Amino acid sequence: MEYVKEKQGCKTLIDHGTLIISLDFELYWGVQDVMSLEQYQDNLLGVRQAVPEMLKLFQEHEIHATWATVGKLFFETKSQLLSSQPLLKPNYENSTFSGYRLINKIGESEKEDPFHYAHSLIEQILLVPHQEIGTHTFSHYYCLEAGQTAGEFAADVKKAIEIGNEKKINIKSIAFPRNQVNQDYLTICRENGLTSYRGNEVFPIYNASPFIESQYTYKRILRLVDSYVNITGHHIYSLDTLDTEPIVNLPSSRFLRPYNPKLKMLEKLRLKRINNSITKAAKQNKMYHLWWHPHNFGVNLEENLQFLSKILTHFSRMKRNYGMKSYNMAEASAIIIDTFRKTEIIQ
Repeated sequence: MEYVKEKQGCKTLIDHGTLIISLDFELYWGVQDVMSLEQYQDNLLGVRQAVPEMLKLFQEHEIHATWATVGKLFFETKSQLLSSQPLLKPNYENSTFSGYRLINKIGESEKEDPFHYAHSLIEQILLVPHQEIGTHTFSHYYCLEAGQTAGEFAADVKKAIEIGNEKKINIKSIAFPRNQVNQDYLTICRENGLTSYRGNEVFPIYNASPFIESQYTYKRILRLVDSYVNITGHHIYSLDTLDTEPIVNLPSSRFLRPYNPKLKMLEKLRLKRINNSITKAAKQNKMYHLWWHPHNFGVNLEENLQFLSKILTHFSRMKRNYGMKSYNMAEASAIIIDTFRKTEIIQ
C-alpha cells in the first residue's frame, strides 16, 4: 500500500510551498539495541549543547518544528518512571529490542544520568515559539518486529499521550521509531487523539520494514548515495495528494545525515541535494519534510550546525521569493484537514 495517493478532482487551496522539520528525540532509548552506552556516550552528551543551539537557529529563521519525543524522557526521577510504565510491554522475539531491560540499571535522575532523561531539555523546547512536542512512542516501540502486538502498541502509545497530558502537552503527532510505520496501527493512533504521522519516502529502499531488512547492505549503500546524488527523486508532495485517513500522512523527504569527516569533500553535494528539493517544493507549492535525531548533532556539532544553518538560510530565501512557509506536523495536518473540508464545500 502506497503512503501517498492521488485524490481525483480535489482542487487545492494551498498556494505556497511548505517546509516541515521533525526530530526524533530519543537519547539512549533509541540506540540501546545497536551500540553500547560507552560507544555512543559522546553523541548523547552532545545533545545537551545541540538542542539549545538548534533552537536558536529555529528562532532565527522562524522555523516551526516537531520534536517527536520518547515518553521515558519526560520523567525527572527513576521512581516516577518505574511507577508510570504501561501494564502491557512489547514482547519482541528479539529481547534486545526492548529498552525495559535497562530500567533497573539507569540513574536516579537527569543530573545523575543524562542519557535516559531529558525533562530539562523538553522544558527548553517548550519555551520556544512554534515548537511542537510529538511522540516517538513511550518506549521507542518497534511496530514491525516479530512478537509485538497491536494491544501492546495501544498500551504504549496511550501511556505516551497520558504522560504528555500530565505535563499539559497535547500530543498530536507521531514519528514511528526506525520508521516502522504499521498501517494496521494508524487507527490506534487516531483513537488516542493523534492527527498525523511521518510516513516514509515512496521508494523501495525506504519502505517500512523490520530492522534486519532495513539494514541490508544494498539498501544502506543506495540510501547513502541518494543523500548526495538524486537517484530516487525529490520526494516532495502536493498537500492535496496526502492520505488523511485514518490520520494525516506527512511523508519524509530526507533524513539529514550527520557530518562525516571522511566524506567532507562531498558536503557541497549533500547540501545541493537538499536545497534543490526545497527550491522545487517552493516553486511548485509542495511540501518538503526534513528529519533527524538530536544525537546526530552530538559530535561534530559546529559542522552540523553550519550545515543546518545553510539549509535554513536557503529556506528563508525561498520564503522571501516564493512565500514558502514552515509548519510543524500538528499545524500542517490541521491545515490539510481544513483544506479538504473547504474543497468539499466548493465541489
